[in-house]
This record gives sequence, C-alpha cells and structure tokens, in this order.
Amino acid sequence: MNKERSFEKSIRRQYILLAFTLVFVVGTLIVGSLLFRFYMKNFRTKQESSEYGRYYVMITDNYKSDFWQSVYKGALDAAKEQGIYVELLGQNISGEYSCEELMRIAIASRVDGIIVYANETDEMTELIDEATQKDIPVVTLYNDNTKSTRMSFVGVGSYNIGREYGKQINNIVKEKRRDSIESDNIGQRSPLRIAVLVNADAGDSGQNIIISAIQDSLRQVNITDAEYAISTVAVDNTNAFAVEESIRDIFLMENIPDVILCLNELDTVCAYQAVVDFNKVGEVYILGYYDSDSIVSAVDRGVLYATISIDTKQLGEYSVKALDDYYEYGNTSQYYSADITLISQDNIAEFLKKEEGDE
Repeated sequence: MNKERSFEKSIRRQYILLAFTLVFVVGTLIVGSLLFRFYMKNFRTKQESSEYGRYYVMITDNYKSDFWQSVYKGALDAAKEQGIYVELLGQNISGEYSCEELMRIAIASRVDGIIVYANETDEMTELIDEATQKDIPVVTLYNDNTKSTRMSFVGVGSYNIGREYGKQINNIVKEKRRDSIESDNIGQRSPLRIAVLVNADAGDSGQNIIISAIQDSLRQVNITDAEYAISTVAVDNTNAFAVEESIRDIFLMENIPDVILCLNELDTVCAYQAVVDFNKVGEVYILGYYDSDSIVSAVDRGVLYATISIDTKQLGEYSVKALDDYYEYGNTSQYYSADITLISQDNIAEFLKKEEGDE
C-alpha cells in the first residue's frame, strides 16, 4: 500500500510540474506578445508623424552576434531609404525566445513583413504558412524552409562556399605532400582527416551542398579519395557554452582531425580558441566562417588558416528588397544570393588595408 501511495504521489507531482510548465510557457508567450504589441502601438503612434510607412521584423537565432548585427544594419539602412522601418525582434523584449516563439509574436502583432532565419522543421513550416495566410509576406534569411509558402529566400551560394573551402584543402594536401617528401615518408602518409561541424538541432541541405562542392573541387585538381576523408561532427548549438563543449570534445578524441571546417561565426571562434588552448596551432588547420574583428585577427596571426567573408550588408539589403518588390509589384525573385570572399594569408594584408580605408 505504501508503495502504491508513493507511486500515486509521484504521478501527481509530475502532473503538477507539467501543468506549471505549460502555464509558464503559455504565459511567457502571452506576455511577450503583449509587450511587443505595446511596443508596436507606440511605434504606430510615432509613425503618424514620421517618415516610416511599413514595419518589418527580422528574426534570428542570436541577435547579439556580430554577424546578425551586421546583417540587420544592412537591412535597416536599406529600409530607411524607402521610408520603412525594420526591427530586430528580441532586442526590445525581455527574456530569451526561440525563432518559433518570435514568429508567433510577430504574427500576432500583424507586422507588415517578416524576415526570418528559418529551418526545415514542421513547426517553422506551419508558422510561415500561417503568416502567409494572414497576408504577412515572409522572407527566409540565410537558412531556408523549402516546404513552406515563404515568398523568397535570401542566402549565400553554398556550392561556391564549398569550392572556396576545397581550394584551401587542396593547398593543405599539397603542404602535406611536400612534408612527406622532405621527411622521406611518402608511403606512410595517412589521409587528411577533415571534420565539418554541422548543427545538431536541424537538418541543413546547404551543409550537404558545401561538402559535395568540396569533393567536386578536389577531384578537379586530381586529389584522390585516398588522400582525404571527410566526416561531419554534430555540434550542440543550444548556447555558446554547449558549442564550446562540443568542440573541445573533438580535441579530446584519440584521433584529432587535421582540418576542422566551421560553418558559422560561433563555431569558428570556439574552434580557433580550442586550437590555442590545446596547443595545436600549426597542427590542426581551422577553416572559418565570417570576418568579425577577432576572426580576421586570428587569420592574421596564423591561428586560422582561412575564413569565408559574407557580404552581410547585401544579405540585409536583399531581404528588404524582396519585401519591397512584393508590395510594389505583387511578386519578387524567389532567390537572392550575397557575395562571398575568402580571406587567407595570401590576401589578409590587402583585406586589412581595405578595412582601414573604409573606416
């Protein structure tokens, strides 16, 4: 009898905990929506005496990152020229919200357009479709949702990125060849181990395209399959600490990869920091992503072998253009692609000089 009562009490506690959790989640969304509606009401009031005619929101997975701040600035500047305002949703709402939760807030607030860092989950598909049904045009940014009724996708050419990475891997393979010849160790040379860091939380076809492009690029320069081996390593992108731990685990493995290829800003920063912490500079090659000051500095110091620079200004501008074209012409291009540039030891001095000139 005591066991049965104890079991019943345990079940009741679980139900109570579940009920409190549901109430908290629903309450958080309601409060967030009300706060944003209040913010929108104030904006609409100010709008009557201002130049802004429409109100768009941008939704990202980490609005604090340098990458997204740069993209947002590009969108904001482009929008203001057209008499439109873009809000980076999350900056003016207390608390942490997922992209899906911010989508619900934006839809409930009846904004004029949504620019969202999407994913291929069913939940995101349903939210984009719901916005479309309520006459809110949606542009997916940097990461797509191909199953949805999104109006347009603004991103970068994954294949072109893969080819740029492929060129750098080709250079590394050649360096390994030279080292083997100089040490008279040709027959004992092992394949170059390449680890591509991928998001663990969602599938991304762009990542697969990048890997395919790397392989195509290497075949074209007669790098045989026996000279390299590509594998993917899932990274927990829940938060910065989880990313750091996932990448540090790689350096605790028995066989550490020769090349670690990063596909976002945070992975890049954590990877090159781990190389320094584990004293593997010069042994493990890091191919990075984005061109923040710290990342460019790491390339300049030789900690990063190379990094891909994305024209974040174009990403922001194209997102606004897609929405503007929809309102002006009733339709828009389904795909916009921003420019990319590879930064390595070969052109880092030129890149830094250009950056100083732009300032």
